[in-house]
Amino acid sequence: MTAPNLTPSKEGSRSGTVLYVLSIFVSAFLLFQIQPLIARYILPWFGGTPAVWSTVQLFFQVFLTAGYAYAAWLAGRVPGKMQGWIHLVLLAASLVVMTVLGFRWPTPITPGADWKPLGVDTPISDIFRLLLAGVGIPYLLLATNSPLTQAWFTRAFPGRSPYWLYALSNIGSLVGLLAYPFVIEPNLSVSMQGWAWTGGYVLFVLLAGFTAFRALRQGDPARLAAPEPEAAPQTRTAPSLQHQVLWVLLSATASTIYLGATSQISQEVAAIPFLWVLPLSIYLLSFILTYSGERWYNRGLFGGLMVVATLAFVWAAVDKAAPLIPLIAAYCFVLFVSVMICNGETYRLRPEPAHLTRFYLMTSIGGALGGVAVNLLAPLVFNGYWEFPIGFCVVWALLLALLVTRKSTNRGQRLRFIHNVLVGAILLLAGAASLFTLLGGKTPGAQFEKRNFYGVVRVKEGNPGDPEQHTYGLAHGVTLHGLEYTAPDKRDLPTTYYVAQSGIGLAILNHPKRGHGMRVGVLGLGIGTLAAYGQPGDSYRFYEINPQVVQLAQGQGGYFSYLADNRAQTTVVEGDARISLERELAAGQRQNFDILALDVFNSDSIPVHLVTKEAFAVYLADLAPDGILAAHISNRYLNLTPVFWQMAKAYHLTMVTISTPGDDKGAASSAWVLLARDPSLFATPAIAQRAVTLQGYSTNIPLWTDDFSNLFQILN
Repeated sequence: MTAPNLTPSKEGSRSGTVLYVLSIFVSAFLLFQIQPLIARYILPWFGGTPAVWSTVQLFFQVFLTAGYAYAAWLAGRVPGKMQGWIHLVLLAASLVVMTVLGFRWPTPITPGADWKPLGVDTPISDIFRLLLAGVGIPYLLLATNSPLTQAWFTRAFPGRSPYWLYALSNIGSLVGLLAYPFVIEPNLSVSMQGWAWTGGYVLFVLLAGFTAFRALRQGDPARLAAPEPEAAPQTRTAPSLQHQVLWVLLSATASTIYLGATSQISQEVAAIPFLWVLPLSIYLLSFILTYSGERWYNRGLFGGLMVVATLAFVWAAVDKAAPLIPLIAAYCFVLFVSVMICNGETYRLRPEPAHLTRFYLMTSIGGALGGVAVNLLAPLVFNGYWEFPIGFCVVWALLLALLVTRKSTNRGQRLRFIHNVLVGAILLLAGAASLFTLLGGKTPGAQFEKRNFYGVVRVKEGNPGDPEQHTYGLAHGVTLHGLEYTAPDKRDLPTTYYVAQSGIGLAILNHPKRGHGMRVGVLGLGIGTLAAYGQPGDSYRFYEINPQVVQLAQGQGGYFSYLADNRAQTTVVEGDARISLERELAAGQRQNFDILALDVFNSDSIPVHLVTKEAFAVYLADLAPDGILAAHISNRYLNLTPVFWQMAKAYHLTMVTISTPGDDKGAASSAWVLLARDPSLFATPAIAQRAVTLQGYSTNIPLWTDDFSNLFQILN
């Protein structure tokens, strides 16, 4: 039996290459479009917390690994012609499934309202279930495309290295990532995004079907020609176990550093919207550069840059008064150097094209393990964000291992040594950080520190040597959520954004129901500062999604006592505020609030689902006819005034704004919006003298709904 002819004829044409390129680019673009799209869609169902995005990322990392596993099985275990048939059937089946779902759901990838979870007690499993139903099949096939197409490209173009196509796929991913917040989201509603993405997926199926059809025609190659000399990998035989473990370890380290840097920059340094895009772009850029060829990664050069990165890392960690932009730049530089080293060394260990699907499978397993470590394990064993420094130290261990073995001529012994150093460094550093946590170790300046699904909560002490000015404050990342004096005569004093001169203070103190059994609702508990306004006969009802915040406000550690000292009847409802309010209304429990305070918008990760037309319908249903809706809109980076202005117009409400400067007596600079059906509520002299009526104000920002919102348009 003669071997099939592998000489490219039509397959070797420029047009054939272009179709392979388009297939990989389109699939990568769609991969990074669906992630923010579906996260945006399900965000309101899980409280709008940033942890939803982390969980969505984890799901897609796991499914990327599943797609790579399928590609490795198909290209490595299935005869050539059968590969094409199997993949064509799956591509066609995915279109059939999406067509059926398109008739039952708002779009083929966005589950209907009947899929909305009944509670938020098991968010991770519920998110995985929704994503599996909505985008599991198309995402799996998109994930297979890069390694599978590269395998078929190698067969169609023997002698040509396929690894540059992986760099191309990361260019597509980067374009998709940047296009969503800056192009897609500002111009399309969620439903339009879903249908547009579906159209893109149909194009992908046609392109992937083309490559599958060619694989069907090519049959089984007798052998793969050697790759081009300039792209020749260092491994000429089947990869050893140490090779594969190193692929996993290096990829896991890069993934851990990227996710750790994202948390460090966006939560611990600056609460700037879209800042998470920066570390992800750097992460993708490292793949583009390292997989484009070895000319972009020079071990000696990046070894020297690692020294500079270490100085930058130490400076950023020690200098608490460092300017914001240089601080972000320092962490980004550390991230870039680290992931370039990890991915550059991974690329140096790449196998022959015959084993590329296993190579990509192992690297995707490493990426998924990094995601699992950061999103699932780290919140359980660490109090703070230790992943970034641990990953950085592991990169140093790698460099030192390379330095020690640089003169070794025995490649097997050198790889075993590097493998042992990396495993030992990871175990040692993770164990040390865990022991530090178990022994009560905390970030300097923190009296209490705890990490959970929603982030890191810290209690910080102020003025410890001055009994009259001694305070405890609650911080979530860089956002302050309340401050309480410990002096007995100041312990029940409203502070920070809630002082008597603030918008919410004026609304409570001057409401007609003051002293006559007021009903006050608050979205966002903090340390319970607003309870200080409570009087006998009043009812204060707080809604809070973070259980750790609830425990601290209720007296854990003895730091805060607003709730314990409150003279009103106080209730704390755990869970997402909007979901809780909707459930109460559905059960006939209308709260009839005289004041409803929305205290959830003073960080970058604002829960958008709490400031939409549908959310306001819920608030107004719970608001008494003479009630006031008060929203805390103090935010350095977002201007929420036009959003609330449109809400006021839509529901025929009177709107005023009240701004209060900070001082050295416990007040923090604040901005509040007050809205009411009855404009006479704002005619009280105390309010009228401070209120800005916004007469003549206008905006071209559209009314926000559950189907459309755009943070980019309200950036300061």
